Amino acid sequence: MTTKEIKLKPIGFVHRLSKDEDVKDRSLISKIIVNKRLTKALGGLENFSHVHVLFYMHEIPTEETKTLKVHPRGRTDLPLVGVFATRSAHRPNPVGLTLVQLIERKENVLVVKGLDALDGTPVLDVKPFDNWDMASDYRVPEWNKRIHEKDNRTH
Repeated sequence: MTTKEIKLKPIGFVHRLSKDEDVKDRSLISKIIVNKRLTKALGGLENFSHVHVLFYMHEIPTEETKTLKVHPRGRTDLPLVGVFATRSAHRPNPVGLTLVQLIERKENVLVVKGLDALDGTPVLDVKPFDNWDMASDYRVPEWNKRIHEKDNRTH
């Protein structure tokens, strides 16, 4: 197996109305401005309620991409685990993936709710959420359940 560089071009960029918003706020509305030449590729996407957004976390410092183990969500009360077992931004390839609600599509602009990406973030791809993405027999570690119990108490 050889190591080969992969080159990707953004299909668009994230636009936020305010730069001061907390990207962890899942109620925030964002726009994804897709390159106009790709407008036809968005045809039919408006018929889906949710989409996966893949994006490049362009503001992660290079030294943080060398981190291999983290405490999930930065919580030291949780075990130190490999970055691939977490949703941490600190990973060898800082690619983000978020399932968002698609509010509307206007030509080459997608209005979405719940995108945890910064203003100006390059978007690599958008894929519809459908039956393929559902799992009824999933499992997560105990520490992951503790994260979500705490999250549910704060909402």
